Amino acid sequence: MEEIKIYTLENEFLKVELLNLGAIIKKIELKDKNGNIKSVVLGYEDIEKYRENPAYLGAIIGRTAGRIKDGILKLDGTEYQLDKNNNGNRDKNKKINIKTCGKLYIAGEYAVLNCGNSAIIKNVDIFMNAQINFSKNSEYHIFSDMFDYLVTLKYDKNYSLIQNTIKNVNDFLILSKINPEPIDLKITGKMEKNGKKYGIGSSGSVVILVIKAMFELYYKKLNKKFFSKEIIFKLAAYTLLKLGDNGSMGDLACISYENMVFYTSFDREKIKEFIEKKDLKEVLEMDWGYKIEEIKCGIECNFLVGWTKKPSISSEMIKIVKSSIDKKFLSEVQDIVNNLREVIINGEKEKIKKLIENNGNILKKLNENIYSLELLKLVQATQGLDICAKSSGSGGGDCGIAISFDENDSKELIKRWEKLEIEIIFSGKL
Repeated sequence: MEEIKIYTLENEFLKVELLNLGAIIKKIELKDKNGNIKSVVLGYEDIEKYRENPAYLGAIIGRTAGRIKDGILKLDGTEYQLDKNNNGNRDKNKKINIKTCGKLYIAGEYAVLNCGNSAIIKNVDIFMNAQINFSKNSEYHIFSDMFDYLVTLKYDKNYSLIQNTIKNVNDFLILSKINPEPIDLKITGKMEKNGKKYGIGSSGSVVILVIKAMFELYYKKLNKKFFSKEIIFKLAAYTLLKLGDNGSMGDLACISYENMVFYTSFDREKIKEFIEKKDLKEVLEMDWGYKIEEIKCGIECNFLVGWTKKPSISSEMIKIVKSSIDKKFLSEVQDIVNNLREVIINGEKEKIKKLIENNGNILKKLNENIYSLELLKLVQATQGLDICAKSSGSGGGDCGIAISFDENDSKELIKRWEKLEIEIIFSGKL
């Protein structure tokens, strides 16, 4: 058996002892504020105990000194299972940071409320953030800068959406044979300015943020399949449907996938019935009948978002407009969305511009409340430019979008919007 040797490095400030067993640090000695020399490294007094060293005390070299995903190492075709940190769990005190994006409708809003109809929805890289860790005591602590006070899981009207999401994720964890533990959760990023919301995120962003944060916290215990975009989407939709949300869930599709998506809605009343009759596991495993397809634009172009600074409440707008939706409207919009999907993928500029314009005109005819005066000005500002524009989402205020095919025209549009007091809140590639 090889003799264990100690190598010493020393100067006027500190002394370090290393072993010839993978350069294990046995001792680091330095002076405290009183001039007393003390060792600051945890280790064994008996040097022979380092031969086994199950806790890898002082290890700085070798496969166990760093972190290897799932503790699995492949070498010369053979797979080795190494020891995992803290029995596969995260450090309970470690804070995890997660973010979710916003979204805006390119085409298909209102029509997508009808089962089987589709929409194209774009992710917007304005983020809501969450910081999460296991609680140091037996109590949940939940904070959002939207409300600026701390709550537990005890019902609070303002925090009910977050509280219900946590409870649903906990149910999911139990079904996955995992015992939920109390958490500390902090949410920041209101997706608003001066108390006025942008209209790019809302409840969908919050729900998905909480789900993603909790999944990440339990990532070592959860099967990888539970991190799928589909599971996140379904669990988020399940949460909102249980709370009586009347939306299409298209925002959840876009935010879950964090990409531009072609989304076809499902029969939400039917799924609500299943939620009442079946357990969470059965509901998540069944085919809901929706379609989510990630799509990519085949031509270089800019995607600009203009904020009117006039807030609009989507649920209220839906109530106002819903009675105006008829079969003719649904058929026309579905044709537009289907064709727009194709021309975006193929990068057919003139057809993209024409279809965006057509969708905007149909929305104007549907209900006069959709295009506020500010949104009308936002669209009219594109005249003479190689740009198409329209309202986005429920309308009545909030944001409008523009797709620009010329860099100089993009700059000109931003100037025009500024003169109209329309704030540019996002500019990026489609």
